Amino acid sequence: MDVYLETGPKKSFACALDWPGYCRSGKTDDEALEALTGYGNRYLAAVGAEAGFNPPRSAKDLVVRERLAGGSGTDFGIPSAEAKADERPVDASELSRLRSLLTASWVAFDAIAEAAAGYELRKGPRGGGRDLAKIVDHVFEAEEAYVKQIGRSTADLRTAVAGSADRMKALRTLALDTMAERARGVPLPENPRRKAKIWSVRYFARRSAWHSLDHAWEIEDRAEPPLT
Repeated sequence: MDVYLETGPKKSFACALDWPGYCRSGKTDDEALEALTGYGNRYLAAVGAEAGFNPPRSAKDLVVRERLAGGSGTDFGIPSAEAKADERPVDASELSRLRSLLTASWVAFDAIAEAAAGYELRKGPRGGGRDLAKIVDHVFEAEEAYVKQIGRSTADLRTAVAGSADRMKALRTLALDTMAERARGVPLPENPRRKAKIWSVRYFARRSAWHSLDHAWEIEDRAEPPLT
């Protein structure tokens, strides 16, 4: 399986180049690769056997194709660097695959959040950690920010869609539509205030899927009693 390593001063991420959301961290590159291997079955459960994902049996099954310099975002716990491979064109077949994997990651998060309703989430050693409602809100807010990073305004959603569930559904539809437009090379809407680099379609899918699954697995790991 082709992966890349994103290495910061204090933390590293190992991410599969062709499997959005399959991305884990560790204090070192080797720890990140081991962590990625350890989450293979959880990723398979999220995306489904029909996706064709084969979990690596060990870190020896991972081939490091790129090494990226991480920074403060990496050390904070966010895979923040785009790989060169993300610049590859996205044809119709690949677009369909990426959108399916991203949607599966969203569905996995929603299902785990729903299953955890009424559960307590274990606090960290210093009493830290968001409760379930705050995690859900955080994921929704991040999704809106991510859509902006692929060049699409979400201003209309604030007034046109009432209720967080409906708004999130509309936001995800907008994200998938924008991925298709970007893959086809549709010009970005003009925005004189845009300063940040626009994300590639592949990186958007990876970052969004990772964020949803990372928090889904956090909910599973912190739920008391354990989710069944």
